[in-house]
Amino acid sequence: MRLSQSNAQLQREPLRRAVKLPVWADVGIRLGTAATLIFVVIMIHWWDRDGLVDNLDGEVSFLDVIYFTMISITTTGFGDIAPVSDRARLVEGLIVTPVRVLVLFIFVGTAYNFVIKRTWEKWRMNRIQESLENHVVVLGFGVSGSEAVAELIERGTDPSSIVVLDGNSERLALAEAMGCNVMTADASRDENLIAVKIDKARTVLVSAGRDDASILIVLTVRHLAPKTPISVVVRAADNELLARQAGADNVINPVRFTGLLLAGSAQGAHIAEYLADLASVTGRVQLIERPVRQTEVGRPLSELETGGRGLRIYRDGIAFGYWEPEAEALVADDIIVEIAPCSSGEDLAEILEGESA
Repeated sequence: MRLSQSNAQLQREPLRRAVKLPVWADVGIRLGTAATLIFVVIMIHWWDRDGLVDNLDGEVSFLDVIYFTMISITTTGFGDIAPVSDRARLVEGLIVTPVRVLVLFIFVGTAYNFVIKRTWEKWRMNRIQESLENHVVVLGFGVSGSEAVAELIERGTDPSSIVVLDGNSERLALAEAMGCNVMTADASRDENLIAVKIDKARTVLVSAGRDDASILIVLTVRHLAPKTPISVVVRAADNELLARQAGADNVINPVRFTGLLLAGSAQGAHIAEYLADLASVTGRVQLIERPVRQTEVGRPLSELETGGRGLRIYRDGIAFGYWEPEAEALVADDIIVEIAPCSSGEDLAEILEGESA
């Protein structure tokens, strides 16, 4: 299994996150504000032109007012035109001077924003990259990857704790707009995965669009992060075993899931709807997987603190249903799969609140 030559040679770009205001809008606002302030000062000087004197010809024209305004704001001061009346000097001191300072700050701020701030942002993103921990890494932002990220955010995951790697800058622009950290990179390269601290990730979601690429990525991730949970999307049934052998903890086959929905709809009008309801955070119920809480140890699966209905437990990697004897008493390190009513990401976060207890 090999990625294409172009992907293999893809250069990694620094981690980045979307800014709230586009560059062109920021520049436009700054320049527009400065121009408005200068225009206001010109009008004030024109209104109070009788308090000005032109030492060259004795007449203050509108062009002279524009000239005097510009040299006043830029603090050049050639002395050929000067305020002579008390009112003109008061205007210079109380109106023009604050405007002069404000315009100066606007231009200095613009220089800061496009020179100093960009350097600062680069340093800040490097710091974020270095301190990544307990984050979600999404490798591939196609249809499946983008839907997964949208669902995670809907369930209450902070977008800033999601890192997306993809080789397509257009797809990454969508992830960046959602608030995620993004990196244009080949997800099968060791150095790129090390850069996003793959070994410290909470979970890794792999959806490269091709089974061979996805399985190669799983192999690379498992090599670098032996204990990190990995979920991968494969589309061919005979690749599911290969994905598990490569190290994936969860293998999702969208074609098979679609078949389940179709088969369910053939047996009842509402089965497919209920399955979709279970899978989405926007539904009325949620399937939740979590560790057993310390206060639940010894209780039966039917008496969960969250008020949900326990469906299954995983004990030492073996699944037991709610009807089996093992479900009569929960033990430490059990993993619970429950179904619970949930109408929003906040509700889901509330249910999972005691997960680390």
